[in-house]
Amino acid sequence: MKKYLLSAAIFAALAGCSPAEKTTEVKSDQAAQTKPIEQAQSNNVDAKLNVEFEQFAKAFIEEFWRYNPGYAVYVGYYKYDDQLPVIDQQRINEEIAFTKERLAQLMAFDTNKLTANNASDYYILKNQMELQLFTAEELKSHQWDPSNYNVAGVFGVILNTDYKAKDERLRAIFRRMENIPAYYEAAKANITAPTIAHTELAIQQNKGAVSLFTDTIHAAMIESGLNETEKADFNFRLAKSASVINKYIKWCEEKLVELKTSGAAKDFRIGEALYEKKFALDIYSSLTAKQLFEKAVKEKSRVHAEMIKIADKLWPKYFADIDMPNDKLVAIKQLIDHISVNHVEREQFVDSIRAQIPELEKFVIDKNLLEMDEDKPLVVRETPVYQRGFAGASINAPGPYDANANTYYNVTPLDNFNAEQAESYLKEYNHWLLQILNIHEAVPGHYTQLVHSNKSKSLVKSIFGNGAMIEGWAVYTERMMLEEGYGDFEPELWLMYYKWNLRTIMNSIIDYSIQVNNLSEEKALDMMINEAFQEQAEAKGKWRRATLSQVQLTSYFTGYSEIYDLREDLKAKLGDDFNLADFHNQFLSYGSSPVPIIRQMMLPE
Repeated sequence: MKKYLLSAAIFAALAGCSPAEKTTEVKSDQAAQTKPIEQAQSNNVDAKLNVEFEQFAKAFIEEFWRYNPGYAVYVGYYKYDDQLPVIDQQRINEEIAFTKERLAQLMAFDTNKLTANNASDYYILKNQMELQLFTAEELKSHQWDPSNYNVAGVFGVILNTDYKAKDERLRAIFRRMENIPAYYEAAKANITAPTIAHTELAIQQNKGAVSLFTDTIHAAMIESGLNETEKADFNFRLAKSASVINKYIKWCEEKLVELKTSGAAKDFRIGEALYEKKFALDIYSSLTAKQLFEKAVKEKSRVHAEMIKIADKLWPKYFADIDMPNDKLVAIKQLIDHISVNHVEREQFVDSIRAQIPELEKFVIDKNLLEMDEDKPLVVRETPVYQRGFAGASINAPGPYDANANTYYNVTPLDNFNAEQAESYLKEYNHWLLQILNIHEAVPGHYTQLVHSNKSKSLVKSIFGNGAMIEGWAVYTERMMLEEGYGDFEPELWLMYYKWNLRTIMNSIIDYSIQVNNLSEEKALDMMINEAFQEQAEAKGKWRRATLSQVQLTSYFTGYSEIYDLREDLKAKLGDDFNLADFHNQFLSYGSSPVPIIRQMMLPE
């Protein structure tokens, strides 16, 4: 999932400017829009115009933080840490107007006269502004997604990040709590047609939010150096905040009963037209959503063929006296089921992940695969309760303004699983797949990439990270690590890698199929279990995730395939001069830019 967990209003996600053009005219071929980057590397650069663009970008970012103080906290900009915007209709209208005005100003710049770095920043800003307008004016998730509204995340970051004295952070929390009642009143006014799935998620996550205020923040306040008057006022506001959130939970619970009994709930599916537009803006690919779906279907067949080769070799090792089934997919599933019992105990799940990180770091350093910054801490922790319910593992990374703060690797313990559910989950994340997971989430995946992103010379590239690049890099590193000898080419590890890679491929297939082609839960589970060899618990979790998000699940395969293609194209061009570490370091130096933009920077065509 995307690694900056943003605050919960519709404008708390990404940028705040938009086009003079209507979002209905957005092209799905984003790569075609980046062509002037190549031209900008010529001698046509206008120095004065570049200064003006950089001033525009700087001023826009400062204004953006004023409108989005929650997101600012996530990236380490704490100037507005005590402000909680109330996202009512007036605020929405103001931000739409702000976005359109700033985008019109942006569109006046001639990209042919900008440097390559500034031209790429231009396209990133334009894309994020258009995405912001699309979300507010066409997708309108603020009207149907009650889980958008959850104040806990930013409060948790403020409490747990040592950017100033703890007592001062608590005072910021106290001031920020003032708007919680108005925030949730606005949320209820905004929500006119909720879906069942998003209402259920809102209930689950806001229950976690209550515990943040009644337990975690309360305990920190009691132990603080605040005076007695401050503590009394703090207690009152904590109680008020918890009460307001509980009322929102009750409102959602009543709404959920109404939705289920009336049969008139909004479908969580957004349909082909909105899906294609969101894919074009959110993913920023050289392909349309339909083309990406078709590419994933072909890649699934290729991976199946590779798994069959490995299964043919491993079958005699594990089933010496049993004939291999004629249906090779059945044989692969039997083999995977047989060896997946090799997993950690449920009580050791989080600790085993914590212990493996140093091993991955050593391999990357010893093999000189890319630059590692040993001074940037990674903290493995149990996922905070208010963040649970969406993904089992994720990264919370600091932003470029506070790059030395901790990066948290969130791992959800199996406390809420019964014995059968826990066993299914542990078989999914068995001995081999747990290693792939840690490569993806930590080293050299998300954690490493986001450390590099914070060092980018472009603040635009670091702040407005592209999800497909971020997720694609993590997926790319899984294959790269095995290609470079991690695991000593053990066939079991490669078999499990392909199983894991099928998950990435299947993410794109089922997301498009569910949102556009109305794929049923029964059929989706069958595809994930019998064609991607997932455990039932994982498949059910992915179905739930596909009902709660749209397009995001395609980011993994899109970014991975585009990064891998870029690497192979550079290899072909440079021949013996190609160096893997140089490729990785240069690729990561562009921050979290969309891969089509990075391609134009590294391999202009």
